[in-house]
Amino acid sequence: MDRYLVISSDGHAGPRPEVYRDYLDAQYREEFDRQHVARLEMLAAAGERLEMLAESAKWAEDKSYGLAGAWDHDRRNEILDADGVAAEILFPDGLTEQNSPPFGGDLALSPLGADPELQWAGVRAHNRWITEFVSMAPERRFGLALVLPFWGVDEAVAEIRWARDRGLRGIMLPCMWLDQAPYHHPKYEPMWAACQDLGMIIHFHSGPAAMQDYFGAALFGAHSSAEPAVEMPGALGVYVTEVAWWLTRPLWFMIWAGIFERYPKLKTVVTEGSTIWVPELLELMDHRFSEHHFSAKLGSGYRKHLKMKPSEYFRRNIRVGSSAMSRREAEMRHEIGIQTIMWGTDYPHPEGTWPITRDIMLETFKGIPEEEIEAMLGGNAAEFYDFDTEKLAPLAARIGPERSWFREGAA
Repeated sequence: MDRYLVISSDGHAGPRPEVYRDYLDAQYREEFDRQHVARLEMLAAAGERLEMLAESAKWAEDKSYGLAGAWDHDRRNEILDADGVAAEILFPDGLTEQNSPPFGGDLALSPLGADPELQWAGVRAHNRWITEFVSMAPERRFGLALVLPFWGVDEAVAEIRWARDRGLRGIMLPCMWLDQAPYHHPKYEPMWAACQDLGMIIHFHSGPAAMQDYFGAALFGAHSSAEPAVEMPGALGVYVTEVAWWLTRPLWFMIWAGIFERYPKLKTVVTEGSTIWVPELLELMDHRFSEHHFSAKLGSGYRKHLKMKPSEYFRRNIRVGSSAMSRREAEMRHEIGIQTIMWGTDYPHPEGTWPITRDIMLETFKGIPEEEIEAMLGGNAAEFYDFDTEKLAPLAARIGPERSWFREGAA
């Protein structure tokens, strides 16, 4: 085939806020109505605090048609076809169209200040909607169920089974546990087992961070804080520096806990935090794992349950979704590990590649060997997610980016 199969590791989808109401259990709709206006104001305020509300609004001025692809089946296919994307992994949406799930069922899934019953209601509303959206194009949409592990592992496992029975093949977990039990706690064992047994791929997505530390408790913190709002110099800079650390933190908890030793077929993905951190993280963990003079005082107990080096579990069980991948990452691909990288558009978010996906693809991959481009643009995701490439082949042959575009000297 003279075109590449492209699979985006990072797509976002979700209906407008008022539509979520129809997917809530009836007993929660009155509470939704009470919170609706205040929630939209909160989302707008969050965008302003992150200094992106004005820029996002300016970017979106002439894009209402394409942005509707966040919830419109035909519109989304049209946009993806134009981008050359045959299939994608679907996370919930967020600030762009103020259409994240209600009651804290958003990308953060934060337990901080959450009402467990309401948060589960919001999560389930999204899970119901995404199952319908995926069913409209199951060969090209890989939908993720949102799961709350903190409010009862049995309930989390039941939701995972519910999602698998309805065609979803992965879940998204919170990457921050804050005051809840971290992921190396034994109580989560049934959840890891269920994901392995059912073939449900675990995902963590970038975005959540310790906002109250950066912007102050009055803006991002306890709802009852009496602290007056104070300008915190450098807050956004601190956020963008630390946000990928929060995203990747679950990985070393899971690796050192031996979760991938006990569940060798468990698959995990972290998305939208770049990939440049991979070489140093693996080097650090392997160094701490190895026996040398400086580790002698630690003994061997902390690693005796691991039969492989941390980097070997990472390479076997973990992949990284590289949203709007940079040329620098492409140049570091051998250090990062070509098999680790899964390119993504982040559609329909303004920091993603749409509507200039082709230009960014060429900027990132031009001149790189074809087999390596093939792996990063779609081959790695096709294998890890077990997409039916025979079903996708005719679509890729029609819409995929041409291999000739990426060759040196091509116009």
